[in-house]
Amino acid sequence: MEYTHKPVLLDECVKALNIRPSGTYVDGTLGRAGHSREIAKRLTTGRLICIDRDSAAIEAARERLAPWMDRVRLVHSNFSELGSVLAEEADVDGMLFDLGVSSPQLDDPERGFSYMHDAPLDMRMDRTSPLTAREAVNSWTLQELRRVLFEFGEERYAPAIARAIVNRREQRPIETTLELVEVIKSAMPHAALREKQHPAKRSFQAIRIAVNGELDALPPMLRAAADKLRPGGRLAVITFHSLEDRMVKRTLRELAQGCTCPPDFPVCVCGKKPLVRLDKPVTPTAAEVEENPRARSARLRTAEKLDRFDI
Repeated sequence: MEYTHKPVLLDECVKALNIRPSGTYVDGTLGRAGHSREIAKRLTTGRLICIDRDSAAIEAARERLAPWMDRVRLVHSNFSELGSVLAEEADVDGMLFDLGVSSPQLDDPERGFSYMHDAPLDMRMDRTSPLTAREAVNSWTLQELRRVLFEFGEERYAPAIARAIVNRREQRPIETTLELVEVIKSAMPHAALREKQHPAKRSFQAIRIAVNGELDALPPMLRAAADKLRPGGRLAVITFHSLEDRMVKRTLRELAQGCTCPPDFPVCVCGKKPLVRLDKPVTPTAAEVEENPRARSARLRTAEKLDRFDI
C-alpha cells in the first residue's frame, strides 16, 4: 500500500534540522515515520535513530522505512530514556520530537484515546505500562481527579466532573470511553455542552497526559537532548497544546540562559553558560491547517547548540 501520510510541519522541520548527508539524527517520537522518512532519504553515510514507546509504531516503521533501513536504528523506548538510549552514541547533529498522541493511536478506537468511539478505557501509549485510563478513573481519589483535570486539561468544570466520576464509580466501574463521556457531560452545564469543542476533549487530554506521564518527561528529555547535540547541532520540538508548549518554552529558555547571578554581583560566580541559541517559533500555514485540521494547534520550537567559542 502506498504511504501518503504527511506529518505536521514537515517542510519546516526538515529545514530546521539542516540535515547533513553524513550526519547522525534522532527522531524521538517515531509515530507514523513521516518525519523519519524525510530525514532518512536525505542521508547517505549518515544514521537515523528512531525512538517510540509504542511497539506498534516500531513494527509499522520497518515497512515504511524499508528502503533506508541500512541507515536506520529502531528503538522501542520512551524519550524519557533518551540519555541511556544514546549513551553509546557520539554527539548527534539533530533531534526531532513530535509531542502528544499520534494519529494511529487516535484513529484506532481500541486504543481508547478517542471520545468519539466506544472502546475500553486504555489510553496507554506503551501497552506494556501497567496504568490504564480505566484503572486511573476508577481508583484516583476525588482530589487527584480534580487536580489532573484542572492542571492537565485546564478544565474549568474539574470539581464537578471529578465528583460525577466518583459518584458513578460507587455504583459500578466506568469501563469504556463513551461511558466516561456521558459522566463528563452529566456534570457540565447546558451552555458548555453547546460549545464548539467537544465537552470531553479537555478531560480526555488530562487523563491521557497523566496516564502516560507526558509532561514529567519533557524537561529532562530536553536537557539530555541539548547535552547530546554537537556544537551547531539542531533541536526541533513540535507541541500541540498550551501546557506542553509552555513547558518546552520554559525549559529551552533555561538552556539558553547564561549567568544567573544577581545583577549587583561584580563578577559571575555561578559559572553558568548558555547551552543553546533559540529561534523564533513556527506555526502551520493556513493551507496546511485546511489540509490537516489536526495541525491547527501545532507549534514548532527550534534551537541550535552553541559552540564554546560562541559563548
